[in-house]
Amino acid sequence: MKRHPSLILLLILALTASACVFTGNPNKPQGYVRYCVKILDRHALYADSPRWRQTRDSILSASKAISSFDEAHDLVSRAAKVAGGKHSQLLPPIKDTASYSETAPEVKLMEEGIVYILLPAHSGVKVSDSLYVHTVLDFLAAHQDAKGVVLDLRDNRGGNMYPMIAAVSPLLPDGIILRFKDRKRTVPVSLDFVLNTNGLKAESIHKFPSSVPIALLTDDWTGSSGEATLLCFRGLENTRTFGIPTAGFASANNVKPLSDGYTLVITTGCDMARTGEVFCDDPISPDVVTQTPLEDALNWIATK
Repeated sequence: MKRHPSLILLLILALTASACVFTGNPNKPQGYVRYCVKILDRHALYADSPRWRQTRDSILSASKAISSFDEAHDLVSRAAKVAGGKHSQLLPPIKDTASYSETAPEVKLMEEGIVYILLPAHSGVKVSDSLYVHTVLDFLAAHQDAKGVVLDLRDNRGGNMYPMIAAVSPLLPDGIILRFKDRKRTVPVSLDFVLNTNGLKAESIHKFPSSVPIALLTDDWTGSSGEATLLCFRGLENTRTFGIPTAGFASANNVKPLSDGYTLVITTGCDMARTGEVFCDDPISPDVVTQTPLEDALNWIATK
């Protein structure tokens, strides 16, 4: 069975949060369902599809007979999957963060002067954004003469993409690095915006020469923000990907906190690479499909 990324760590790709204000009595499950359906109607990626319209009518009809919030949650969960796709979901309140196994990136200099970066999932619960970013930035600044870079995105299940991209910003060109394509428009994301989001300035970043080969490693746990980070490198010269296809969660989410502590995560757009390719629910295939991605990546870098 194909493994899928942790739902908890797939929350934030493009983060937009706002409080949920119910119309009518907030203690009534019917009002809860109606409000969430309205939000999905307005923002969800597939909310203009015939399937959603049929599902919406069915859910609104079913909501008239419910008497508990458990029933309301079931209906909203079903609605989210149809209106937003597999990345959309209704999440219960997080009561304990002890189960988070978040770690900082791993960086080291390998033989032949090749920099290795393991970029893990990141939500900021146990590892601060600053520690995450500067672990990589400071190491790259100290190894400007590297012969190549291996960026390991295996097991990166997602979280907040902005610290991930900021951490590897010395390897990316300035300008637009990614776009989000929703139902009505395409929104560009610039490297400057990513840096500013993390309190950084472009002039403080020590850029690597574009001639330095960069190998990216992926597996079927690489998802959401991990895939967004991967796509920032797509189409660049001297860049190659190794491993197996990703999880297929390359989409932007709008996060809506609800008054009962639940969170409605709505997929609002697909990721678009600088090549113009659009990715969303399908896995991203690497350039080289292999079960020995690190070894093959090092061999490729050696030929450059």
